[in-house]
Amino acid sequence: MAEAELKELLAIWVEGWASSRHYPTQTIGGFPAAQLLDRSGDWVAFATDPTDDDFARLAEFTAASRDRILTILTDDHLRYRTLADQHGLAVLGADQELMVMDFEGKDVEEPWLNDDELKLKTDIEERAATVTVVTHDGDLAASGHVAVADGFAVFDRIVTEPDFRRRGLGSFVMRALTAAVSEHGADQGLLIASIDGQHLYHHLGWGDVSGVLMLKNPTNPDGPSLND
Repeated sequence: MAEAELKELLAIWVEGWASSRHYPTQTIGGFPAAQLLDRSGDWVAFATDPTDDDFARLAEFTAASRDRILTILTDDHLRYRTLADQHGLAVLGADQELMVMDFEGKDVEEPWLNDDELKLKTDIEERAATVTVVTHDGDLAASGHVAVADGFAVFDRIVTEPDFRRRGLGSFVMRALTAAVSEHGADQGLLIASIDGQHLYHHLGWGDVSGVLMLKNPTNPDGPSLND
């Protein structure tokens, strides 16, 4: 994929992801960033295959605060791991993937929940939706979020609780979210998936776009996944 196209997809993903989580956004040296209000309150910056000079500036920004994160979209992990070492950053995660799907010809009608133990709830905001699947006693079984940005449906936090796995709820939630925002004209889907989620999305017809490398300040022993 061309660098300009990947950069555009990243900007769209950040817009949708931040919107669904109500994160403020800004640009850092021309690169998008979001403030993790429900986590550390600090910033995560994003870039696609940055040059050495751009990486140096982003690394300086990241190293300036214990809780900042730098996320690089790239399939050249070795190069950016080497640059991270040179600039004093540590690897937080390297197993996520940016994925895309074309909705043309796909079923966007609200799916039928074929399980008498469960019920579907859909909450729709202006250009976003949250889907939850619960038992009749109110126990959460599965959930997910989606926000529309520039013609893309950006999916986030697709979770099936441990006691309800292997019942097709992940696929069901994805279809329900797609139906919930279908009136907004999104003709493609976009998401960043964990290694476990990638198996589901490949099965549903999603394609890989780019690897994701997350870097952190080494003084911070922990850090969030983009899917948490």
